Amino acid sequence: MEIQILELTDQSARLVISGTSPPIMNALRRALLSEIPKMAIENVEFHMGSIIDEEGNEFESGSPLFDEIIAHRMGLIPIPTDLELYTFRDQCKCGGEGCPTCTIMYSINKKGPCTVYSGDLDPLGDKSLAVKDDLIPIVKLNDGQALLIYATAELGTGRQHAKWQVCQSVGYKYYPTLVITDEAHKYADDLVNAIPGGLLKKKGGKLVAVETDPEACMIIKNHADGIIPDAIKIAGDETKFLFKFETDGSLTAKVALVKALDILDASFMELKEAISSLK
Repeated sequence: MEIQILELTDQSARLVISGTSPPIMNALRRALLSEIPKMAIENVEFHMGSIIDEEGNEFESGSPLFDEIIAHRMGLIPIPTDLELYTFRDQCKCGGEGCPTCTIMYSINKKGPCTVYSGDLDPLGDKSLAVKDDLIPIVKLNDGQALLIYATAELGTGRQHAKWQVCQSVGYKYYPTLVITDEAHKYADDLVNAIPGGLLKKKGGKLVAVETDPEACMIIKNHADGIIPDAIKIAGDETKFLFKFETDGSLTAKVALVKALDILDASFMELKEAISSLK
């Protein structure tokens, strides 16, 4: 398998993957969607009763939304995740009680009238764990209302719940290839003159594509159809794919891709060992 990077940012990637097959590409797609671990808020504790501020003003502990809805919204907020540091809570040395290796604690202390945003999640301890996308609205508090919340984030995977899903918009398609028919060669001069950018040239009486990337293929195809329809066609290469995906920001696209490939490699090795052990 060979991977060519067309575009790579913190939250998105476009790749050309060659030397593989649709089943492998689908396995990579599923790994990105459901197998990569990330931190997400799992437990939310709401303060009940009145809240008094520094000036002695009393606020009602509540909001226009049910606590369950607020907890659900908090669970969907992308939490920055260091996969080298954190482990699953049920596999942690603390026995699942919660420690800095398996959990992150956050608090919210807001008094209305205001809008509570994801940026109001205050990490208890390391401030580098603050949510990067700080403008995700959670709830709007009215005058006299307040929220005092303690929340715990832990590792999970998209297989367990969508809030632990790192990647979205994961998709792939065959890499396009030009098919120049015999009929097209009869109109070689007309096609060379009609298609801009010198994307086609005539060599030995035959048409030859100068550029064969996806954008060039579409330009050639669209302009050629104006001269003689279907003289030039686009087919798909079953061993080469255009692959793209996005992340929610909890992990970078590069980290997500490397982790997905590592997960697949471990799964294939496990399958190989299981088959080898059969008599």
